[in-house]
Amino acid sequence: MKKTTNTIRFETRVPLSEVMKRNPTMISMEANVAKAAKAMCCEEVGSVIILQRNKPIGIVTEEDINCKVVAKDLKPSTVQVSTIMSTPLITVSADKTVIDAAQMMVKHKVRRLPVVDKSGKVIGIVTVRDLLTVSNEQNEILTDLIEINREEHIEVGVCSRCSQMSDDLKRVDSLLLCPRCREEDTLT
Repeated sequence: MKKTTNTIRFETRVPLSEVMKRNPTMISMEANVAKAAKAMCCEEVGSVIILQRNKPIGIVTEEDINCKVVAKDLKPSTVQVSTIMSTPLITVSADKTVIDAAQMMVKHKVRRLPVVDKSGKVIGIVTVRDLLTVSNEQNEILTDLIEINREEHIEVGVCSRCSQMSDDLKRVDSLLLCPRCREEDTLT
C-alpha cells in the first residue's frame, strides 16, 4: 500500500517472483509415466515439467496421468511421458506480475505456468492456487481498509439512494447517503 497526498493507492502489481515455487519438479522426456508419478508423489506436487536436452518442452499433470493412462487401463511403466505431455509448453517470464500470469492462464486455459528467466531456463512454477492465495490476502486487506473507513465522511458526490448531489455524504453500510436519506433511515 502506498500513500500519496490524501490518497491511498493499493499496490496490485505483485511480481511473480514473490509467489512462484522455485525449483519445480522436472524429468527427461525419455522417462515413463510411473517415474513421473513417483516424482510428483515424492515432491508433493501435481505436475512435472518435461525436458529435452535440459530445455522445457512440455508438462505432465495428475489429470494427464488419470485421463490418458489410468482411464485407458495402460501400465504406467510402459507409457513414455512424451506421449501424454501437454505441448507446446506455455511459460511466463519471471519479470511478469500475478495479473499477467492470471491473464495467460485464462487465455490458454491452463492451471500451471512454468516461470522462465531471460534465457528460457525454468526457475519456478506458478499455479492457480498460488494466484488465489495472493487474491485472498489482498481481499482481506481491502476488507480491513473498508471497515476502518466505514465512518468516513465524504463531502461531495451523488447519494446512492436518491441520486441527488450532496455536499454532506456519509457511508451507511455500503451506501453513500445524503442527510435526508440518512434521516429517513433513522425514522424507519
